[in-house]
Amino acid sequence: MMQARLLRSKLAPLALLALSGCALFASPADAPPSLFALAPWSESDQPRQLAAQTLEIAPPGARPGFDAARMAYVTRPFEIQYFARHQWVEAPASMLAPLLGDAIERGGSFQAVRSGDGAAASLRLETEIVALQQEFTAQPSRVRFTLEARLLDGLERRVLAAAAFEAVEPAPSEDPYGGVIAANRAVARVLEQVAKWCAENGSGR
Repeated sequence: MMQARLLRSKLAPLALLALSGCALFASPADAPPSLFALAPWSESDQPRQLAAQTLEIAPPGARPGFDAARMAYVTRPFEIQYFARHQWVEAPASMLAPLLGDAIERGGSFQAVRSGDGAAASLRLETEIVALQQEFTAQPSRVRFTLEARLLDGLERRVLAAAAFEAVEPAPSEDPYGGVIAANRAVARVLEQVAKWCAENGSGR
């Protein structure tokens, strides 16, 4: 009896070690996906003083293939693939609306309002993501972000200007996280271009 209790006391720590080892070295299929956000500006970056003219930010859209939380990459033209264990926290189009508002207000020409806020706006900005993908067709890999935009009269919904914007940024590492860093840089560049374009085509209307 004493020998049985002694044996159990010796085996218990080994059992705990085995269980902890299973948790530490779980297979990738059992691990939760890694989630990433589009956040091209730090929290310390404050928008400029709000302008008087208002611009409504319509909910951004996205082309098929880029309308979900999956992170896209390509290894050859025309074929879109997705990382298995890495994804955005939500669809990029959903994350884009507040980023557009921040970029517009940083430009200093407009006060951004969201669709549905009930505020009357003199202008309306409609956007659609055409591409957001990490391209392994060159070394280093790069991220391409393409956005189409339309600027409309806020009351008549008349199109005042339309344009496409694109930025390509090299990834600092050949993995999904390198793509995330490059994606945030590309998004920041495009949104700055959009804000400037809106000011050139809509200020004073």
